[in-house]
Amino acid sequence: MANEWAGQRGANTAQQAARLGEPAKGGAASGTVEAALGHAARLLARQPALALAQAREILRAVPGHPHAVLIEGQALRALGRLDEARGVLAALAAAQPRAAAAAAELGLTLAALGAVPEAIAQLRRAVALKPDMAHAWQALAGLLRATGDEAGAARADVAGIEAASKDPVLLRAAMAMGEGRLEDAEAQVRARLAAWPADPAALRLLGEVLWRQGEIEAAVPLLRAAVARAPAFAAARELLVRLLAMGPDVAEALDHATRLVADDPEHGGHAMLKASLLVRIGDQEGARDLYRAILARDKGRPRVWLNLGHVEKTIGNQAAAIEAYRRAAALDPATGEAWWSLANLKTVRLDKADIAAMRAALPHDAVGGDRAEDVAQLHFALGKAFEDQSRDDPAAAESAFAHYARGNALRRSVLDYDPARTEAAVASHAALFTAPFLAERAGWGCPAADPIFVVGLPRSGSTLVEQILASHSQIEGTMELPDMMLIADRLQARVEEGEFADMAALLTALGPEECRRLGEEYLERTRIHRKTDRPYFVDKMPNNWQHLGLIRMILPYATVIDARRHPLGCCFSGWKQYFARGQVFSYDLSEIGRYYAAYVRQMAEFDRAAAEAGHGAVHRVIYEEMVADTPGQVRALLDAVGVPFEDGCLAFWQNRRAVRTASSEQVRQPIYTDAVEHWKRFEPWLDPLRVALGPVLDSYPGVPADW
Repeated sequence: MANEWAGQRGANTAQQAARLGEPAKGGAASGTVEAALGHAARLLARQPALALAQAREILRAVPGHPHAVLIEGQALRALGRLDEARGVLAALAAAQPRAAAAAAELGLTLAALGAVPEAIAQLRRAVALKPDMAHAWQALAGLLRATGDEAGAARADVAGIEAASKDPVLLRAAMAMGEGRLEDAEAQVRARLAAWPADPAALRLLGEVLWRQGEIEAAVPLLRAAVARAPAFAAARELLVRLLAMGPDVAEALDHATRLVADDPEHGGHAMLKASLLVRIGDQEGARDLYRAILARDKGRPRVWLNLGHVEKTIGNQAAAIEAYRRAAALDPATGEAWWSLANLKTVRLDKADIAAMRAALPHDAVGGDRAEDVAQLHFALGKAFEDQSRDDPAAAESAFAHYARGNALRRSVLDYDPARTEAAVASHAALFTAPFLAERAGWGCPAADPIFVVGLPRSGSTLVEQILASHSQIEGTMELPDMMLIADRLQARVEEGEFADMAALLTALGPEECRRLGEEYLERTRIHRKTDRPYFVDKMPNNWQHLGLIRMILPYATVIDARRHPLGCCFSGWKQYFARGQVFSYDLSEIGRYYAAYVRQMAEFDRAAAEAGHGAVHRVIYEEMVADTPGQVRALLDAVGVPFEDGCLAFWQNRRAVRTASSEQVRQPIYTDAVEHWKRFEPWLDPLRVALGPVLDSYPGVPADW
């Protein structure tokens, strides 16, 4: 503000000096006054009383000096002496009608006195004189919002953000962030906030800097403060949505995304962001409507067609999904996800023209540069196309396997996975969750019986189990929920921060009350996914087998279903599946074999411990047995949950609920036997998988005798 005033009077320094009794610029007295003014300005934030004394000392030497009068008014306002401040600043504003700073300070003082219309008038005058006064814009926005002028407040918000973004300190900080000098950027923004704590632009920039440093929990409150201060600050709200979406606060993220769309209905990016959140909470129809609205304005967006295809598939509109995927592929043939999504429907056979189009889209280089992910998905789609041909032409199996192998190699090259870590975790789990440990904790945790966890490996028949369960009048199907894994990750973070030596030490230290709270937390976190009043719901996250002991500690009455399939069928099916996220173990035949063996070992160890402890048994569904005797297996499954048999569970394919997994189309038809031994067409190339599985393969569906 001192700089603003200096600029105001810099054009006519000699005349002002003569009028105020100062020597012309360059004289010794002028230098002394300027130094004193600078000192007074620096005192304002921390010691306004001293700033007031300094300003009045200057005014005794140079009566009427406009900058000293301004500091006097500012100090009086900071000290709460508002009537005095109004008198000083009103006189200054009248004497200096072109001084934006005087008008701004008078406006702020009038606002503090409750004279809202007069404050608005002075702030409008200030920003008209000097449009880059961010603090005046932001104060004006607050006053307009208080009077109900939301449109005017939003315009002021935007103008204030634009003005603040030109601040040299923030520009330097943004440049430092862009160059990766995050500590320098943080220091500069924090210095800015020390002088101006409520600056939304600085709050947002610091939030982004902290996010880039991995400190999401510290970034979120800053972004919340930014949008609270400037509700029309779309960039801050959008970043807040993206950070909230990384954690469990989906509901809050959706609220903010809804505001973004309401503020700018034509903004496709905001609509896409909201649609992705609707998908996460299971509102596929809402997401579909948003995607269709975007495409009504612009049909040339392959990514939107692709996302529309995903929700149409999930809802069960297969024809609409196929059309959307083909539109995406036609607009950009190199979009591997479009081709893979078609192939992944499992009911579409890609023909020779499709194969030619995919081959033409493959890059000449081996990796594919920036589109490596698309290249990998193209190979997976080509693998499926040739696999379908191999039903009639056995020679095509070799081409299919070669494309699958190439796609897996590309995907595996960018993933961090060490099978030894999984095997070590299994050993630790078995060592901790012994029969005495479980017996001692019997009845701990939250007593709710709502959750039904379906665990195992992907492609094990778990979606079939879920669809059967969700066809019961007392059971709601949701999807693969991440919440148990997120709770486990948070506990692991306490270990990594040094609070406990390892996870076993942490879990051992948990008492009954903390176990109960964790169970209640899981129920609360998953509530957003429950759309009915059915007493039970299915969580089909297969990886939850790794947290079986934790589940038993915090939700002892939950049902756990272990969906298991022949090792070669399950692992090969998983290996030739391109997963949207997670399942990092599945892109190498040896690694997926070791993962399957580790899973079987942990489940076997837990079965023994639970049996000895007398509670916590897991119900196992063997896929091949479900295919061979569906009525008998369905009855046993429902008995395990504790609900009566219903015929609708045998007609599960008639259930039109949304299904988000790779098996979505397969569970919309009666059980068929084709997939049970489909791996045999590829048997010549599965030796690495056989070796990795070891004795688990020969003992299936049991477990090795020495386990």
